[in-house]
Amino acid sequence: MVLLSKPSSEQYTYVRNNMPITFSSSIPLVDLSKPDANSLIVKACEDFGFFKVINHGIPLEPMSQLESQAFKFFSLPQSEKDKAGPANPFGYGNKRIGLNGDVGWIEYLLLTTNQEHNFSLHGNDINKFRCLLKDYKSAMRKMACEILDLMAEGLKIQPKNVFSKLVMDKESDSVFRVNHYPACPELAINSGENLIGFGEHTDPQIISILRSNNTSGFQISLRDGSWISVPPDHSSFFINVGDSLQVMTNGRFKSVRHRVLANGIDPRLSMIYFCGPPLSEKIAPLPSLMKGKESLYKEFTWFEYKNSTYGSRLADNRLGNYERIAAS
Repeated sequence: MVLLSKPSSEQYTYVRNNMPITFSSSIPLVDLSKPDANSLIVKACEDFGFFKVINHGIPLEPMSQLESQAFKFFSLPQSEKDKAGPANPFGYGNKRIGLNGDVGWIEYLLLTTNQEHNFSLHGNDINKFRCLLKDYKSAMRKMACEILDLMAEGLKIQPKNVFSKLVMDKESDSVFRVNHYPACPELAINSGENLIGFGEHTDPQIISILRSNNTSGFQISLRDGSWISVPPDHSSFFINVGDSLQVMTNGRFKSVRHRVLANGIDPRLSMIYFCGPPLSEKIAPLPSLMKGKESLYKEFTWFEYKNSTYGSRLADNRLGNYERIAAS
């Protein structure tokens, strides 16, 4: 069993649970094998900044194997896991998220997507973990490009690879994260509060691709500020619109604010592929989407925006510093 230090009000954040958590049935669903996938992706990005993907072509078995290996890693003694850290920013991290005081009921691995990983560990399981990670990241990049090309088709813009070329670029600054939220038995006793596993935030990249085990906890915020719980589905993927895509579409797509609540009974494990552009890439509204409209955002490089996120808290509106006029 994995144990983090006992929750305390000084360390962790709670949200009051005034009513039982219910799962939303309104999550947009996109079947990648259907001809209307491109238009459904656009509508989901406009309405939610979020959607679920099925018939994605990724076999379930390799995903399950990677999940199993990740659980094995997180079940290692703390002294062994610490050999893969501290996260600066890459490596193993525990409870602390970022550099500015955010904490959560979480431990994680944050990894680059363009090089091998040295966990400073030994054994066949770790070697297998590395191999599975490499194959999984390659599959995620391929699927991300397919989704981004469908997105461009749905927006009726050319070239079709206007988004995906940023992810395919050899200098792409994409990252991969494995989050582990241990079960928190205290929550099963005190059902009136929910412990924050990962605080509310938006992702700064273009899109992110999320896959988790069948443990609940993931929530997204709707346009009216209310929160809905996303039903877990280990065979599907969930796509988040990121801040960079919001800017590139001049606010037509909105990055989705999301969070994870800890579970009182079952551990949650999620794997997220964050699709980032090259560090030197200039992020600005695409001219093909402007059609005489005024730009809502100042141009910035991905390097500039990424650095600005390091100086912010999770819940901050990080795009606020780059808005020309109030985005509606």
